[in-house]
Amino acid sequence: MPETTPTAENKDHTDALAQGPLAPRRAVPVATILTVFALAILLAALWVWKGLILLTFAAILVAIALRGGAKLLNRWTGIGVKLGVVLTMALLVLVAFLLMRSIGPAISAQFNELMRGLPAAWQQVSDWLDKSNIGSFIERQLEPSGSSGGSGTTAASGLPGIFSFLTGTITTVFGGVANVVLMLTMAIFLALDGPSYRDGALKLVPIPHRPRARLISDELDISLGRWMAGQAVDMAVVALLTGLGLWLLGMPLAMVLGLIAGLTNIIPYVGPFLSGAPAVLFALTQGVDMAVYVLLLFVAVQQLEGNLLMPLIQKYASDLPPVLSVMGIVAFGGLFGFAGILLATPLVLVLIVLVKRVYIEGILGDAPAPPAQAPAQVGG
Repeated sequence: MPETTPTAENKDHTDALAQGPLAPRRAVPVATILTVFALAILLAALWVWKGLILLTFAAILVAIALRGGAKLLNRWTGIGVKLGVVLTMALLVLVAFLLMRSIGPAISAQFNELMRGLPAAWQQVSDWLDKSNIGSFIERQLEPSGSSGGSGTTAASGLPGIFSFLTGTITTVFGGVANVVLMLTMAIFLALDGPSYRDGALKLVPIPHRPRARLISDELDISLGRWMAGQAVDMAVVALLTGLGLWLLGMPLAMVLGLIAGLTNIIPYVGPFLSGAPAVLFALTQGVDMAVYVLLLFVAVQQLEGNLLMPLIQKYASDLPPVLSVMGIVAFGGLFGFAGILLATPLVLVLIVLVKRVYIEGILGDAPAPPAQAPAQVGG
């Protein structure tokens, strides 16, 4: 038989067999095992204390806003940051007091009128459903199996459920007064002595990595501060445009509906529906034409905000990909409920910075991108 020439692969395999039994596998270091267990315990603790963590994160956002105002005062007047924080809080309280004294009664009266007008608006929708073929089809699809009665019965029976949902939502939003007070208290302490708390947290990082951790902390501070400033401008513009547009249309409750539109705009993609739905529903009490005009107004304001205002804000603050924003809302909303939806965007922003700086650059070794430029350091 012809002699076969051994290939290089066979030769390497033969050499490896000739060297004797394989070397034993390296044992996993005890430190690695302890690190994995520590991370698992940390993740479990984070899940158990997720409410406290979200509250702390919200307090950090408010503290960043307070220190941002204090740094502006420092830049303009030269006063210390701690005194600037106190003056910023006093200014905010004064502004809130003046607003509540001047327009608070009007807003309260309009809000009560809105709540009284919503049942009449829903009744108009129910009447339309009763007379419309499309509405009858929808009601038949929504009708529970085995129930009897006409479409009017179905529409009327659905009204208590809808208002129970609205009542539950309002209770959830306004029922956490104690948590809000606790969050504001934590924010004040963090704003007054933020560097000390940050330095204490950095001591948990190994000494060789502390300088880079400090840079990442500074970048998170800048990014979150810019996002909050941009979001405040965005909310104010949406509230102003919506309220002004409703006033020009002759729509009642223009002030309170514009305020609701501005406040809910902090929730990307979901907020416009939360403010637009009650506005259009209430506009039905003024006629179908008014409801159509209000709907067109909300669409126009959101188009202006999404295509002109928000790109300008993102250019200054932080460019968050829309897909990641939507995924963050769904993910954090599913994990943490309504609070997760409110804080989804800044949480996604934090994750983007950490993944970029810690994983892509620190672990994978990719070339570092230039971080956000920090403002001039001030004392206090």
